[in-house]
Amino acid sequence: MLQSGRTIPEGEPGSTPWLQGLIDALVDLSSRDALTGLANRRSFELALAREADRVARSGEPALLLMLDIDHFKRVNDNHGHAAGDEVLRSVATALADSVRPMDLVARVGGEEFAIILPNCPAAFGAAVAERVRRSVERTPVMAGPGGSAIEVTISVGGAFAPQWVRSTPALWIERADQQLYHAKATGRNRVQLEASVASLVSTEEREALFETPHGMEEHDD
Repeated sequence: MLQSGRTIPEGEPGSTPWLQGLIDALVDLSSRDALTGLANRRSFELALAREADRVARSGEPALLLMLDIDHFKRVNDNHGHAAGDEVLRSVATALADSVRPMDLVARVGGEEFAIILPNCPAAFGAAVAERVRRSVERTPVMAGPGGSAIEVTISVGGAFAPQWVRSTPALWIERADQQLYHAKATGRNRVQLEASVASLVSTEEREALFETPHGMEEHDD
């Protein structure tokens, strides 16, 4: 068996279907976080770049949520790292179960997660983020057989991609992270989204909006 629950493909070893199945399994393995089974940081960054490009071309809304488990160090200190791993897996399951199949949920750091929500209008953004937060809050984790329940909460920060603007994944993450920091600084276990859906367009994004695409040159008629 491969890691993350993937099994060796069926069929005659060395055959074309077997080799293709093995390649598919390895590709999937390289894109997944081994502990939680969620998309890993590399997959998240690739997906975010595609989504930023899609929003710039289509003008459709998209929401990025950055999430952090509150006081996670206390879990490891008080209950041990095995319990910490159980908390990470439980949070991963709660996040994945509270969003649509089309949304991408990723573990991007130790206790840090991210969700990309394509086609998420501003009118629904706060409700979606709050549903995600409540899903984790309502899912206590047992600290080992016969252990006590660990109450788990998350802080959530979110930002919409500027529509029709050629933004970058780094700027989008920065915006969402700023909201996450605010959520943590004002009490944790809460959601903080950008006040303006349109978002203040940064200098970098404004410059990118008027840049000539790479490989193309302007010519006088």
